[in-house]
Amino acid sequence: MTDRPTTALPGAQVAGRPVKVGFISLGCAKNLVDTESMIGLLQNTGYQITNREEEADVLVVNTCGFIEEAKRESIEAILEAAQQKTAGRCQALVVAGCMVPRYGEELAREIPEIDALVGTADYPRIGEVVAGILAGQRVQQISDPDAIADWKFERVLATPGYTAYIKIAEGCDCACAFCSIPLMRGRHRSRPMESILDEARRLAQMGVRELVVISQDTTYYGIDLYKKPMLASLLRELARVESIRWIRIHYSYPTRITDELIEVIATEPKVLNYLDLPLQHGSNRLLRIMNRPANAEGYLKLVQKLRERIPDICLRSTFIAGHPGETEADFQMLLDFLKACEFDHVGVFAYSQEEDTKSGKMEQLPEELRIARRDQAMAVQQEIARKRNQAQVGRELEVLVEGRSPRGRGWFVGRCYRQSPGIDGVVLFQAPVHAQLKPGDMVQVAITGVQDYDLLGRTTEPLTVDGAVMEEDLSLPVFTPGRHQ
Repeated sequence: MTDRPTTALPGAQVAGRPVKVGFISLGCAKNLVDTESMIGLLQNTGYQITNREEEADVLVVNTCGFIEEAKRESIEAILEAAQQKTAGRCQALVVAGCMVPRYGEELAREIPEIDALVGTADYPRIGEVVAGILAGQRVQQISDPDAIADWKFERVLATPGYTAYIKIAEGCDCACAFCSIPLMRGRHRSRPMESILDEARRLAQMGVRELVVISQDTTYYGIDLYKKPMLASLLRELARVESIRWIRIHYSYPTRITDELIEVIATEPKVLNYLDLPLQHGSNRLLRIMNRPANAEGYLKLVQKLRERIPDICLRSTFIAGHPGETEADFQMLLDFLKACEFDHVGVFAYSQEEDTKSGKMEQLPEELRIARRDQAMAVQQEIARKRNQAQVGRELEVLVEGRSPRGRGWFVGRCYRQSPGIDGVVLFQAPVHAQLKPGDMVQVAITGVQDYDLLGRTTEPLTVDGAVMEEDLSLPVFTPGRHQ
C-alpha cells in the first residue's frame, strides 16, 4: 500500500471548490471493500466524499449482479441516482461493480444518464474516470475481469472503526453450475501476502480490532501464487499484527479445509473459533448437478472433525433451495442434512436463475415452490439455531462493544466470537451504570438467555475492559443492530 497517488487530479475542483463524490454500495462485503478503496483513492487525489446524494457532483453506484433480486436493486439504485442529475446538483453518474462486465453495453444503451462504466478490475482507476467525465468525456473503463487488481491504495472504512473486511484474493475457479461470479470477477488471483499484511498493519493503526478475512474462496488462497494452500500461513502472520484482537474466516471451500488450517484455528488465540463454509445442499445428486465437490457424507464428516478438534467452534453455512432438478426427495435430504449437522448459523436462498450458467439453462422449478422450500428449510434451521444459542447460556464470553441498545437504560449491544457483523445476531447485555465503555472495547459477558437469534447477558463483576477494571460513567452511542439470517 505504498506509492499511492497524493497529487490532486485534474477535475478534482469545480467552481473553485473540491468536487463532491457520493457512493451507493450494493451487495456483499467484497463489493464494500472495492467501494472503500475507491473512496480512499478519490479522497487522496483531491476529491471530497459526501454521504448526501443531493450534494454530490458525481455519484458512483457500485452494483451487485449475483442474483436476480440484487440486479433489480442495482437497476433501481442507478435510476434513482440518475434522477439527481435533474433534482440535485449531480453532473455525472458512474456505474461500477459486478453488473458492468456482463451488462455494461445494455446499461449504457438503456440508461443514457450513465456517463461512465467501471469494470470489476478497474476500480483503481476511478480517479482518472471521474476526471475524464467532468472534462466532458463518456468513459467505458472495462478490462478483462481476470486482470490483476492494483492493491496499492489506502481505503476509507465504511464499517465501524473497530471492524474491517480484508480481501485476500479476487475471482473464483470453482465453476459451480449455478454461479455467475467467474463471469463478473474472473478467475482466482491471490493477493501477495506482504500486501495483505501491510494493509492489516495500517488498519490496526486506524483502530481496527477485528479483521474479517474474505474472498470468493479463501481456502484457495496461495495455490495460484505460491503453488500451495497458504491460508493457514497467512492467518499466523496476521495474528502477529499488534492491536488486532480477532481474526474471522469467511467463504471457505469445504474440500480445502486442511489439517493445518484446523490446527491454526484451534491453537491461535486471535483466530476465532468461527468458520463460514458454504455447502449449498445435502443431496449428493444435487451436489453433482451443481458441480460441487465431495458429497453430503464427506461434509458431515468434516463438521464432526471440526467439532472434535475445536469443541466450541461456531459453524455457518449457506444452502440453495429449489435448484433445477431438485425433487421432493432431494429437498428432504437437505432438511435431514441440516438436522444432522446442526449448524449454528445458516442462510438458505431460493434458487435464482442466472443467464450464461449451466443451471440457468436447465428446466426451472416454479418460483413459488422455490420460495416455499426456502421458508421450510429456514424454519427447520430456526429451531436448530435456538438450540445452539441456548447451549451458550451459562458461558462467559468476550464481547466486542458496538454501542448502546435501544432496549433502554443500562442495556448495550455487542458481538462475541460466534457472531459475524451483520449476519449472525448480537449479544444484548447489561452493564453497571458506573462504567466507561466505548465502541471497540472488549468486555466479559455472562450469557443468561436467548432472544430469537440473539444472546442476552450481563457483564461479569468486576467489570473489565480489555483486561482492566473500570469504574467510570458509561458513554456510548445508540446502536441499532441489523442482521440477515
